[in-house]
Amino acid sequence: MPFVPRTTLFRQWLAKRHDLHFADYEALRRWSVEDIAAFWEKLWAYERVVSQGPHGPVLGEDRMPGAVWFPEARVNYAAQALRHVEVAHAEDRPAIVAEDEAGRVREVAWPNLRRQVMSAMLSLREMGVRPGDRVVAVLPNTPETVALFLAVAGVGAVWSVCAPDMGRAAVLDRFRQIEPSVLIGTDAVRYGGRVIDMAGPLAALRAGLPTVRATILVESGFGKGAEADITWRDMTRRNRGVPYEWVPFDHPLWIVYSSGTTGLPKAIVHGHGGPMLAGLVNDLHLDVGPSYDENSPQERFHWYSSTGWIVWNLQVAGLLCGATIALYDGSPSGPRDAPDWGTLWRFAERHRVTWFGAGAAFYSGCMKAGADPWDGADLSAVRALGSTGSPLPPAVQDWGSEAFRRRGRDVWWCNISGGTDVAATFLNANRELPDAPGRLQCRVLGTAVESWDEEGRPVTGQVGELVCTRPLPSMPLKLWGDEDGSRLRESYFEPWEGVWRHGDWLELHEDGSGTIHGRSDATINRHGLRLGTAEIYAAVEALDAVVDSMVVDLEHLGRESWLGLFVVLREGAAIEDVAPQVKAAIREAVSPRFVPNEILAAPGIPRTLTGKKQEVPIKRLLLGHPAEQVLNREAMANPDCLPFYLDLAAARASA
Repeated sequence: MPFVPRTTLFRQWLAKRHDLHFADYEALRRWSVEDIAAFWEKLWAYERVVSQGPHGPVLGEDRMPGAVWFPEARVNYAAQALRHVEVAHAEDRPAIVAEDEAGRVREVAWPNLRRQVMSAMLSLREMGVRPGDRVVAVLPNTPETVALFLAVAGVGAVWSVCAPDMGRAAVLDRFRQIEPSVLIGTDAVRYGGRVIDMAGPLAALRAGLPTVRATILVESGFGKGAEADITWRDMTRRNRGVPYEWVPFDHPLWIVYSSGTTGLPKAIVHGHGGPMLAGLVNDLHLDVGPSYDENSPQERFHWYSSTGWIVWNLQVAGLLCGATIALYDGSPSGPRDAPDWGTLWRFAERHRVTWFGAGAAFYSGCMKAGADPWDGADLSAVRALGSTGSPLPPAVQDWGSEAFRRRGRDVWWCNISGGTDVAATFLNANRELPDAPGRLQCRVLGTAVESWDEEGRPVTGQVGELVCTRPLPSMPLKLWGDEDGSRLRESYFEPWEGVWRHGDWLELHEDGSGTIHGRSDATINRHGLRLGTAEIYAAVEALDAVVDSMVVDLEHLGRESWLGLFVVLREGAAIEDVAPQVKAAIREAVSPRFVPNEILAAPGIPRTLTGKKQEVPIKRLLLGHPAEQVLNREAMANPDCLPFYLDLAAARASA
């Protein structure tokens, strides 16, 4: 039976149930942003959102920031995900299939996942965890991490996770802000062919988080153990639990982190309802369906990610629509000294993955290495390829499509773009629409995305700022510690009051597709993982040999992303001696993912008259913008250093 796109099924349902008729996707999209309350109400019904009490009115207060959605509804993210246990034959369908670098394979059936979650909820309650308490974790991408997240959500507590490869200082900068009561960790992780001991870092985190009352240990099976108050194994021995905590739509669900250019990382608070609806509309676009639905038989949804990337949350959201999620824990390309770009493709074959997603950098790496996805792997089950994290060059998409065509298979590319900030996508895919290599097929339903010029006018066919002009259910409730909301407004609602400015360069095309041309601010977006420049500076400028520094992250469609670090050295220091120290400092304090592509000795760091580093102007200069449009010498404290950057920009332009 041929698949019918889920967006088509939704349009058919609207026509049959509500006498709402739309000739095509664009007509549906326009309605969804012109009458946003009606759209989200209909989506709620179509996706069978589980709730207690009435779910209307839809939009109690229509403003940005501060929109109030579904003020009468009581929901729970975990209850929505685990409702699929009740469907026919759920016991025959795994909720999770997982594999790690050692080749260990596990399947968790829907009923067993619910039993684990319920048992863990009981243990959390016995530990004194109450609604609103923060539970933090440093864990890899495993079934236990998913179950723990659902358990924390189930009792109404607030979840926050960092990936194990993040430096201890960076983790503490995040977790200290939110004053957690429970810390979860593991004794070891395996990545790139190496086993990394986590017992020491876990103990150090416990010591650095004075509000933590209890620790939970998820034993890896290959570590040497670690001190904790309870283990995951002991938490889940019982076959009973506690009821879900039914919470308001905007009750905090998780805290994720996205950094500005100064100060501590922003701790972004999202509610239960927003990410839940965003996950359901995202699955609608990605055409991810229930594994028990005849329209999408045996759906196995995989998107490679670490737990520190918002894409992990997107992966878990596959449970909301009843899909089986396929997790891989480890390096996507094998050990550094012997890279193997077939690792994930063979994983996809072994577990009959139907929907395969990864960062754009993964696909580019495969192409550059001359890897053929089908070499040693039968990918006949794969019907869709997803890409995000950075713009996917058209040549890479063509390479992937050709690899499938040579085997007589067509594959649908789903290029998506959104962000940690909104826990959602702004531009996405749609199987009803034609392929658009290098582009994103469409704007997302219910998401009033436009591209604006500097005067705040919508533009088509040219690059502008990505803005959202109407509220979204998944916009942040607040930034932790931002009592008056000023930091939230400064981060997302300037320079246009009441309009979300995302910080991406967006070009919308006449056919409805879009192209992301990289970041328009100074935030580092390293293949989807975002970090503020302040964290880099804290690590680098602690070195005696470094007087000053500036980092810029360049993403330009069709060119490889480039993270450049400029350092001003003390007299007598040599860049060849200092560069290894800089890399080691960033690797230790922040993460190996943010080690620069190039470290350059500079005569000075451009600063404004008030002393601020001019990261954005230099970034725009290096992306090819004319100097006279991005730099004002009169507003600079040290314009004499500019020739160095102008020469570098000219060299990059001619390369």
